[in-house]
Amino acid sequence: MKKDKSEAILVLSKIYDPYRLEQKIEQLAAALEEEKQKSKKSLQAFQQFTGSNTVMYYSPTIVQMAGFNSKQLALLLSLIVAAMNAVGTVLGIYLIDHVGRRKLALSSLCGVTVSLIVLAVAFLLQSTDPVNGFYGWIAVVGLALYIAFFSPGMGPVPWTVNSEIYPEAYRGLCGGMSATVNLISNLIVAQSFLSLAEAVGTGQTFLILAGVAIVAFISVVLFVPETKGLSFEEVEKIWKMRARSHDSDREPLLQT
Repeated sequence: MKKDKSEAILVLSKIYDPYRLEQKIEQLAAALEEEKQKSKKSLQAFQQFTGSNTVMYYSPTIVQMAGFNSKQLALLLSLIVAAMNAVGTVLGIYLIDHVGRRKLALSSLCGVTVSLIVLAVAFLLQSTDPVNGFYGWIAVVGLALYIAFFSPGMGPVPWTVNSEIYPEAYRGLCGGMSATVNLISNLIVAQSFLSLAEAVGTGQTFLILAGVAIVAFISVVLFVPETKGLSFEEVEKIWKMRARSHDSDREPLLQT
């Protein structure tokens, strides 16, 4: 971890024979790379910071912010959003093994980004012309699009990937840590959304969430492997191969 591999090899050579030494160095390199991957942006955190539970918790409020003053209409529209979320989640269960985790997450994030931009534009336009009810309907459409794209993709994918990417010995611990990241991120987003919307504006808040979705897309492209159809052992081999590729310039373990 301190980038001093020659010192590590010197110490380990006092413990292991040459064959076991090379094996151990490879294992440590793979474990270190795995830790690096986990220290990157977590899918669980992105699931929350792209606004998922903000939309679910505050959908009646968002609808009212969009100009629909009737509480009954706001509640009805929010129920429609919740129903779409349920249907989308069931669809995601089917798609995740047919499309693949990575492709599903990327397509979901593309749709989430577009829908958040639609929401942002609707609220920005509404702020310039508050009496125009058309912008409110654009916001409702953006809300529906958000759920339609999020629920089958970024809803189930982080939990599925989270159950597949860890070595068996650490699966329980790492799964618990990842779930904790999800819950903490959920708390931060839920507690900050209304304050942020009041401070910078609702449209600007949705633009911030769209920016997070773009960062999430890039992180999935760079760091999330496709685990569809792979055994736990095959997934572990992926991390080991990445460790070796990052470590290709290391010095020989043994001098002949």
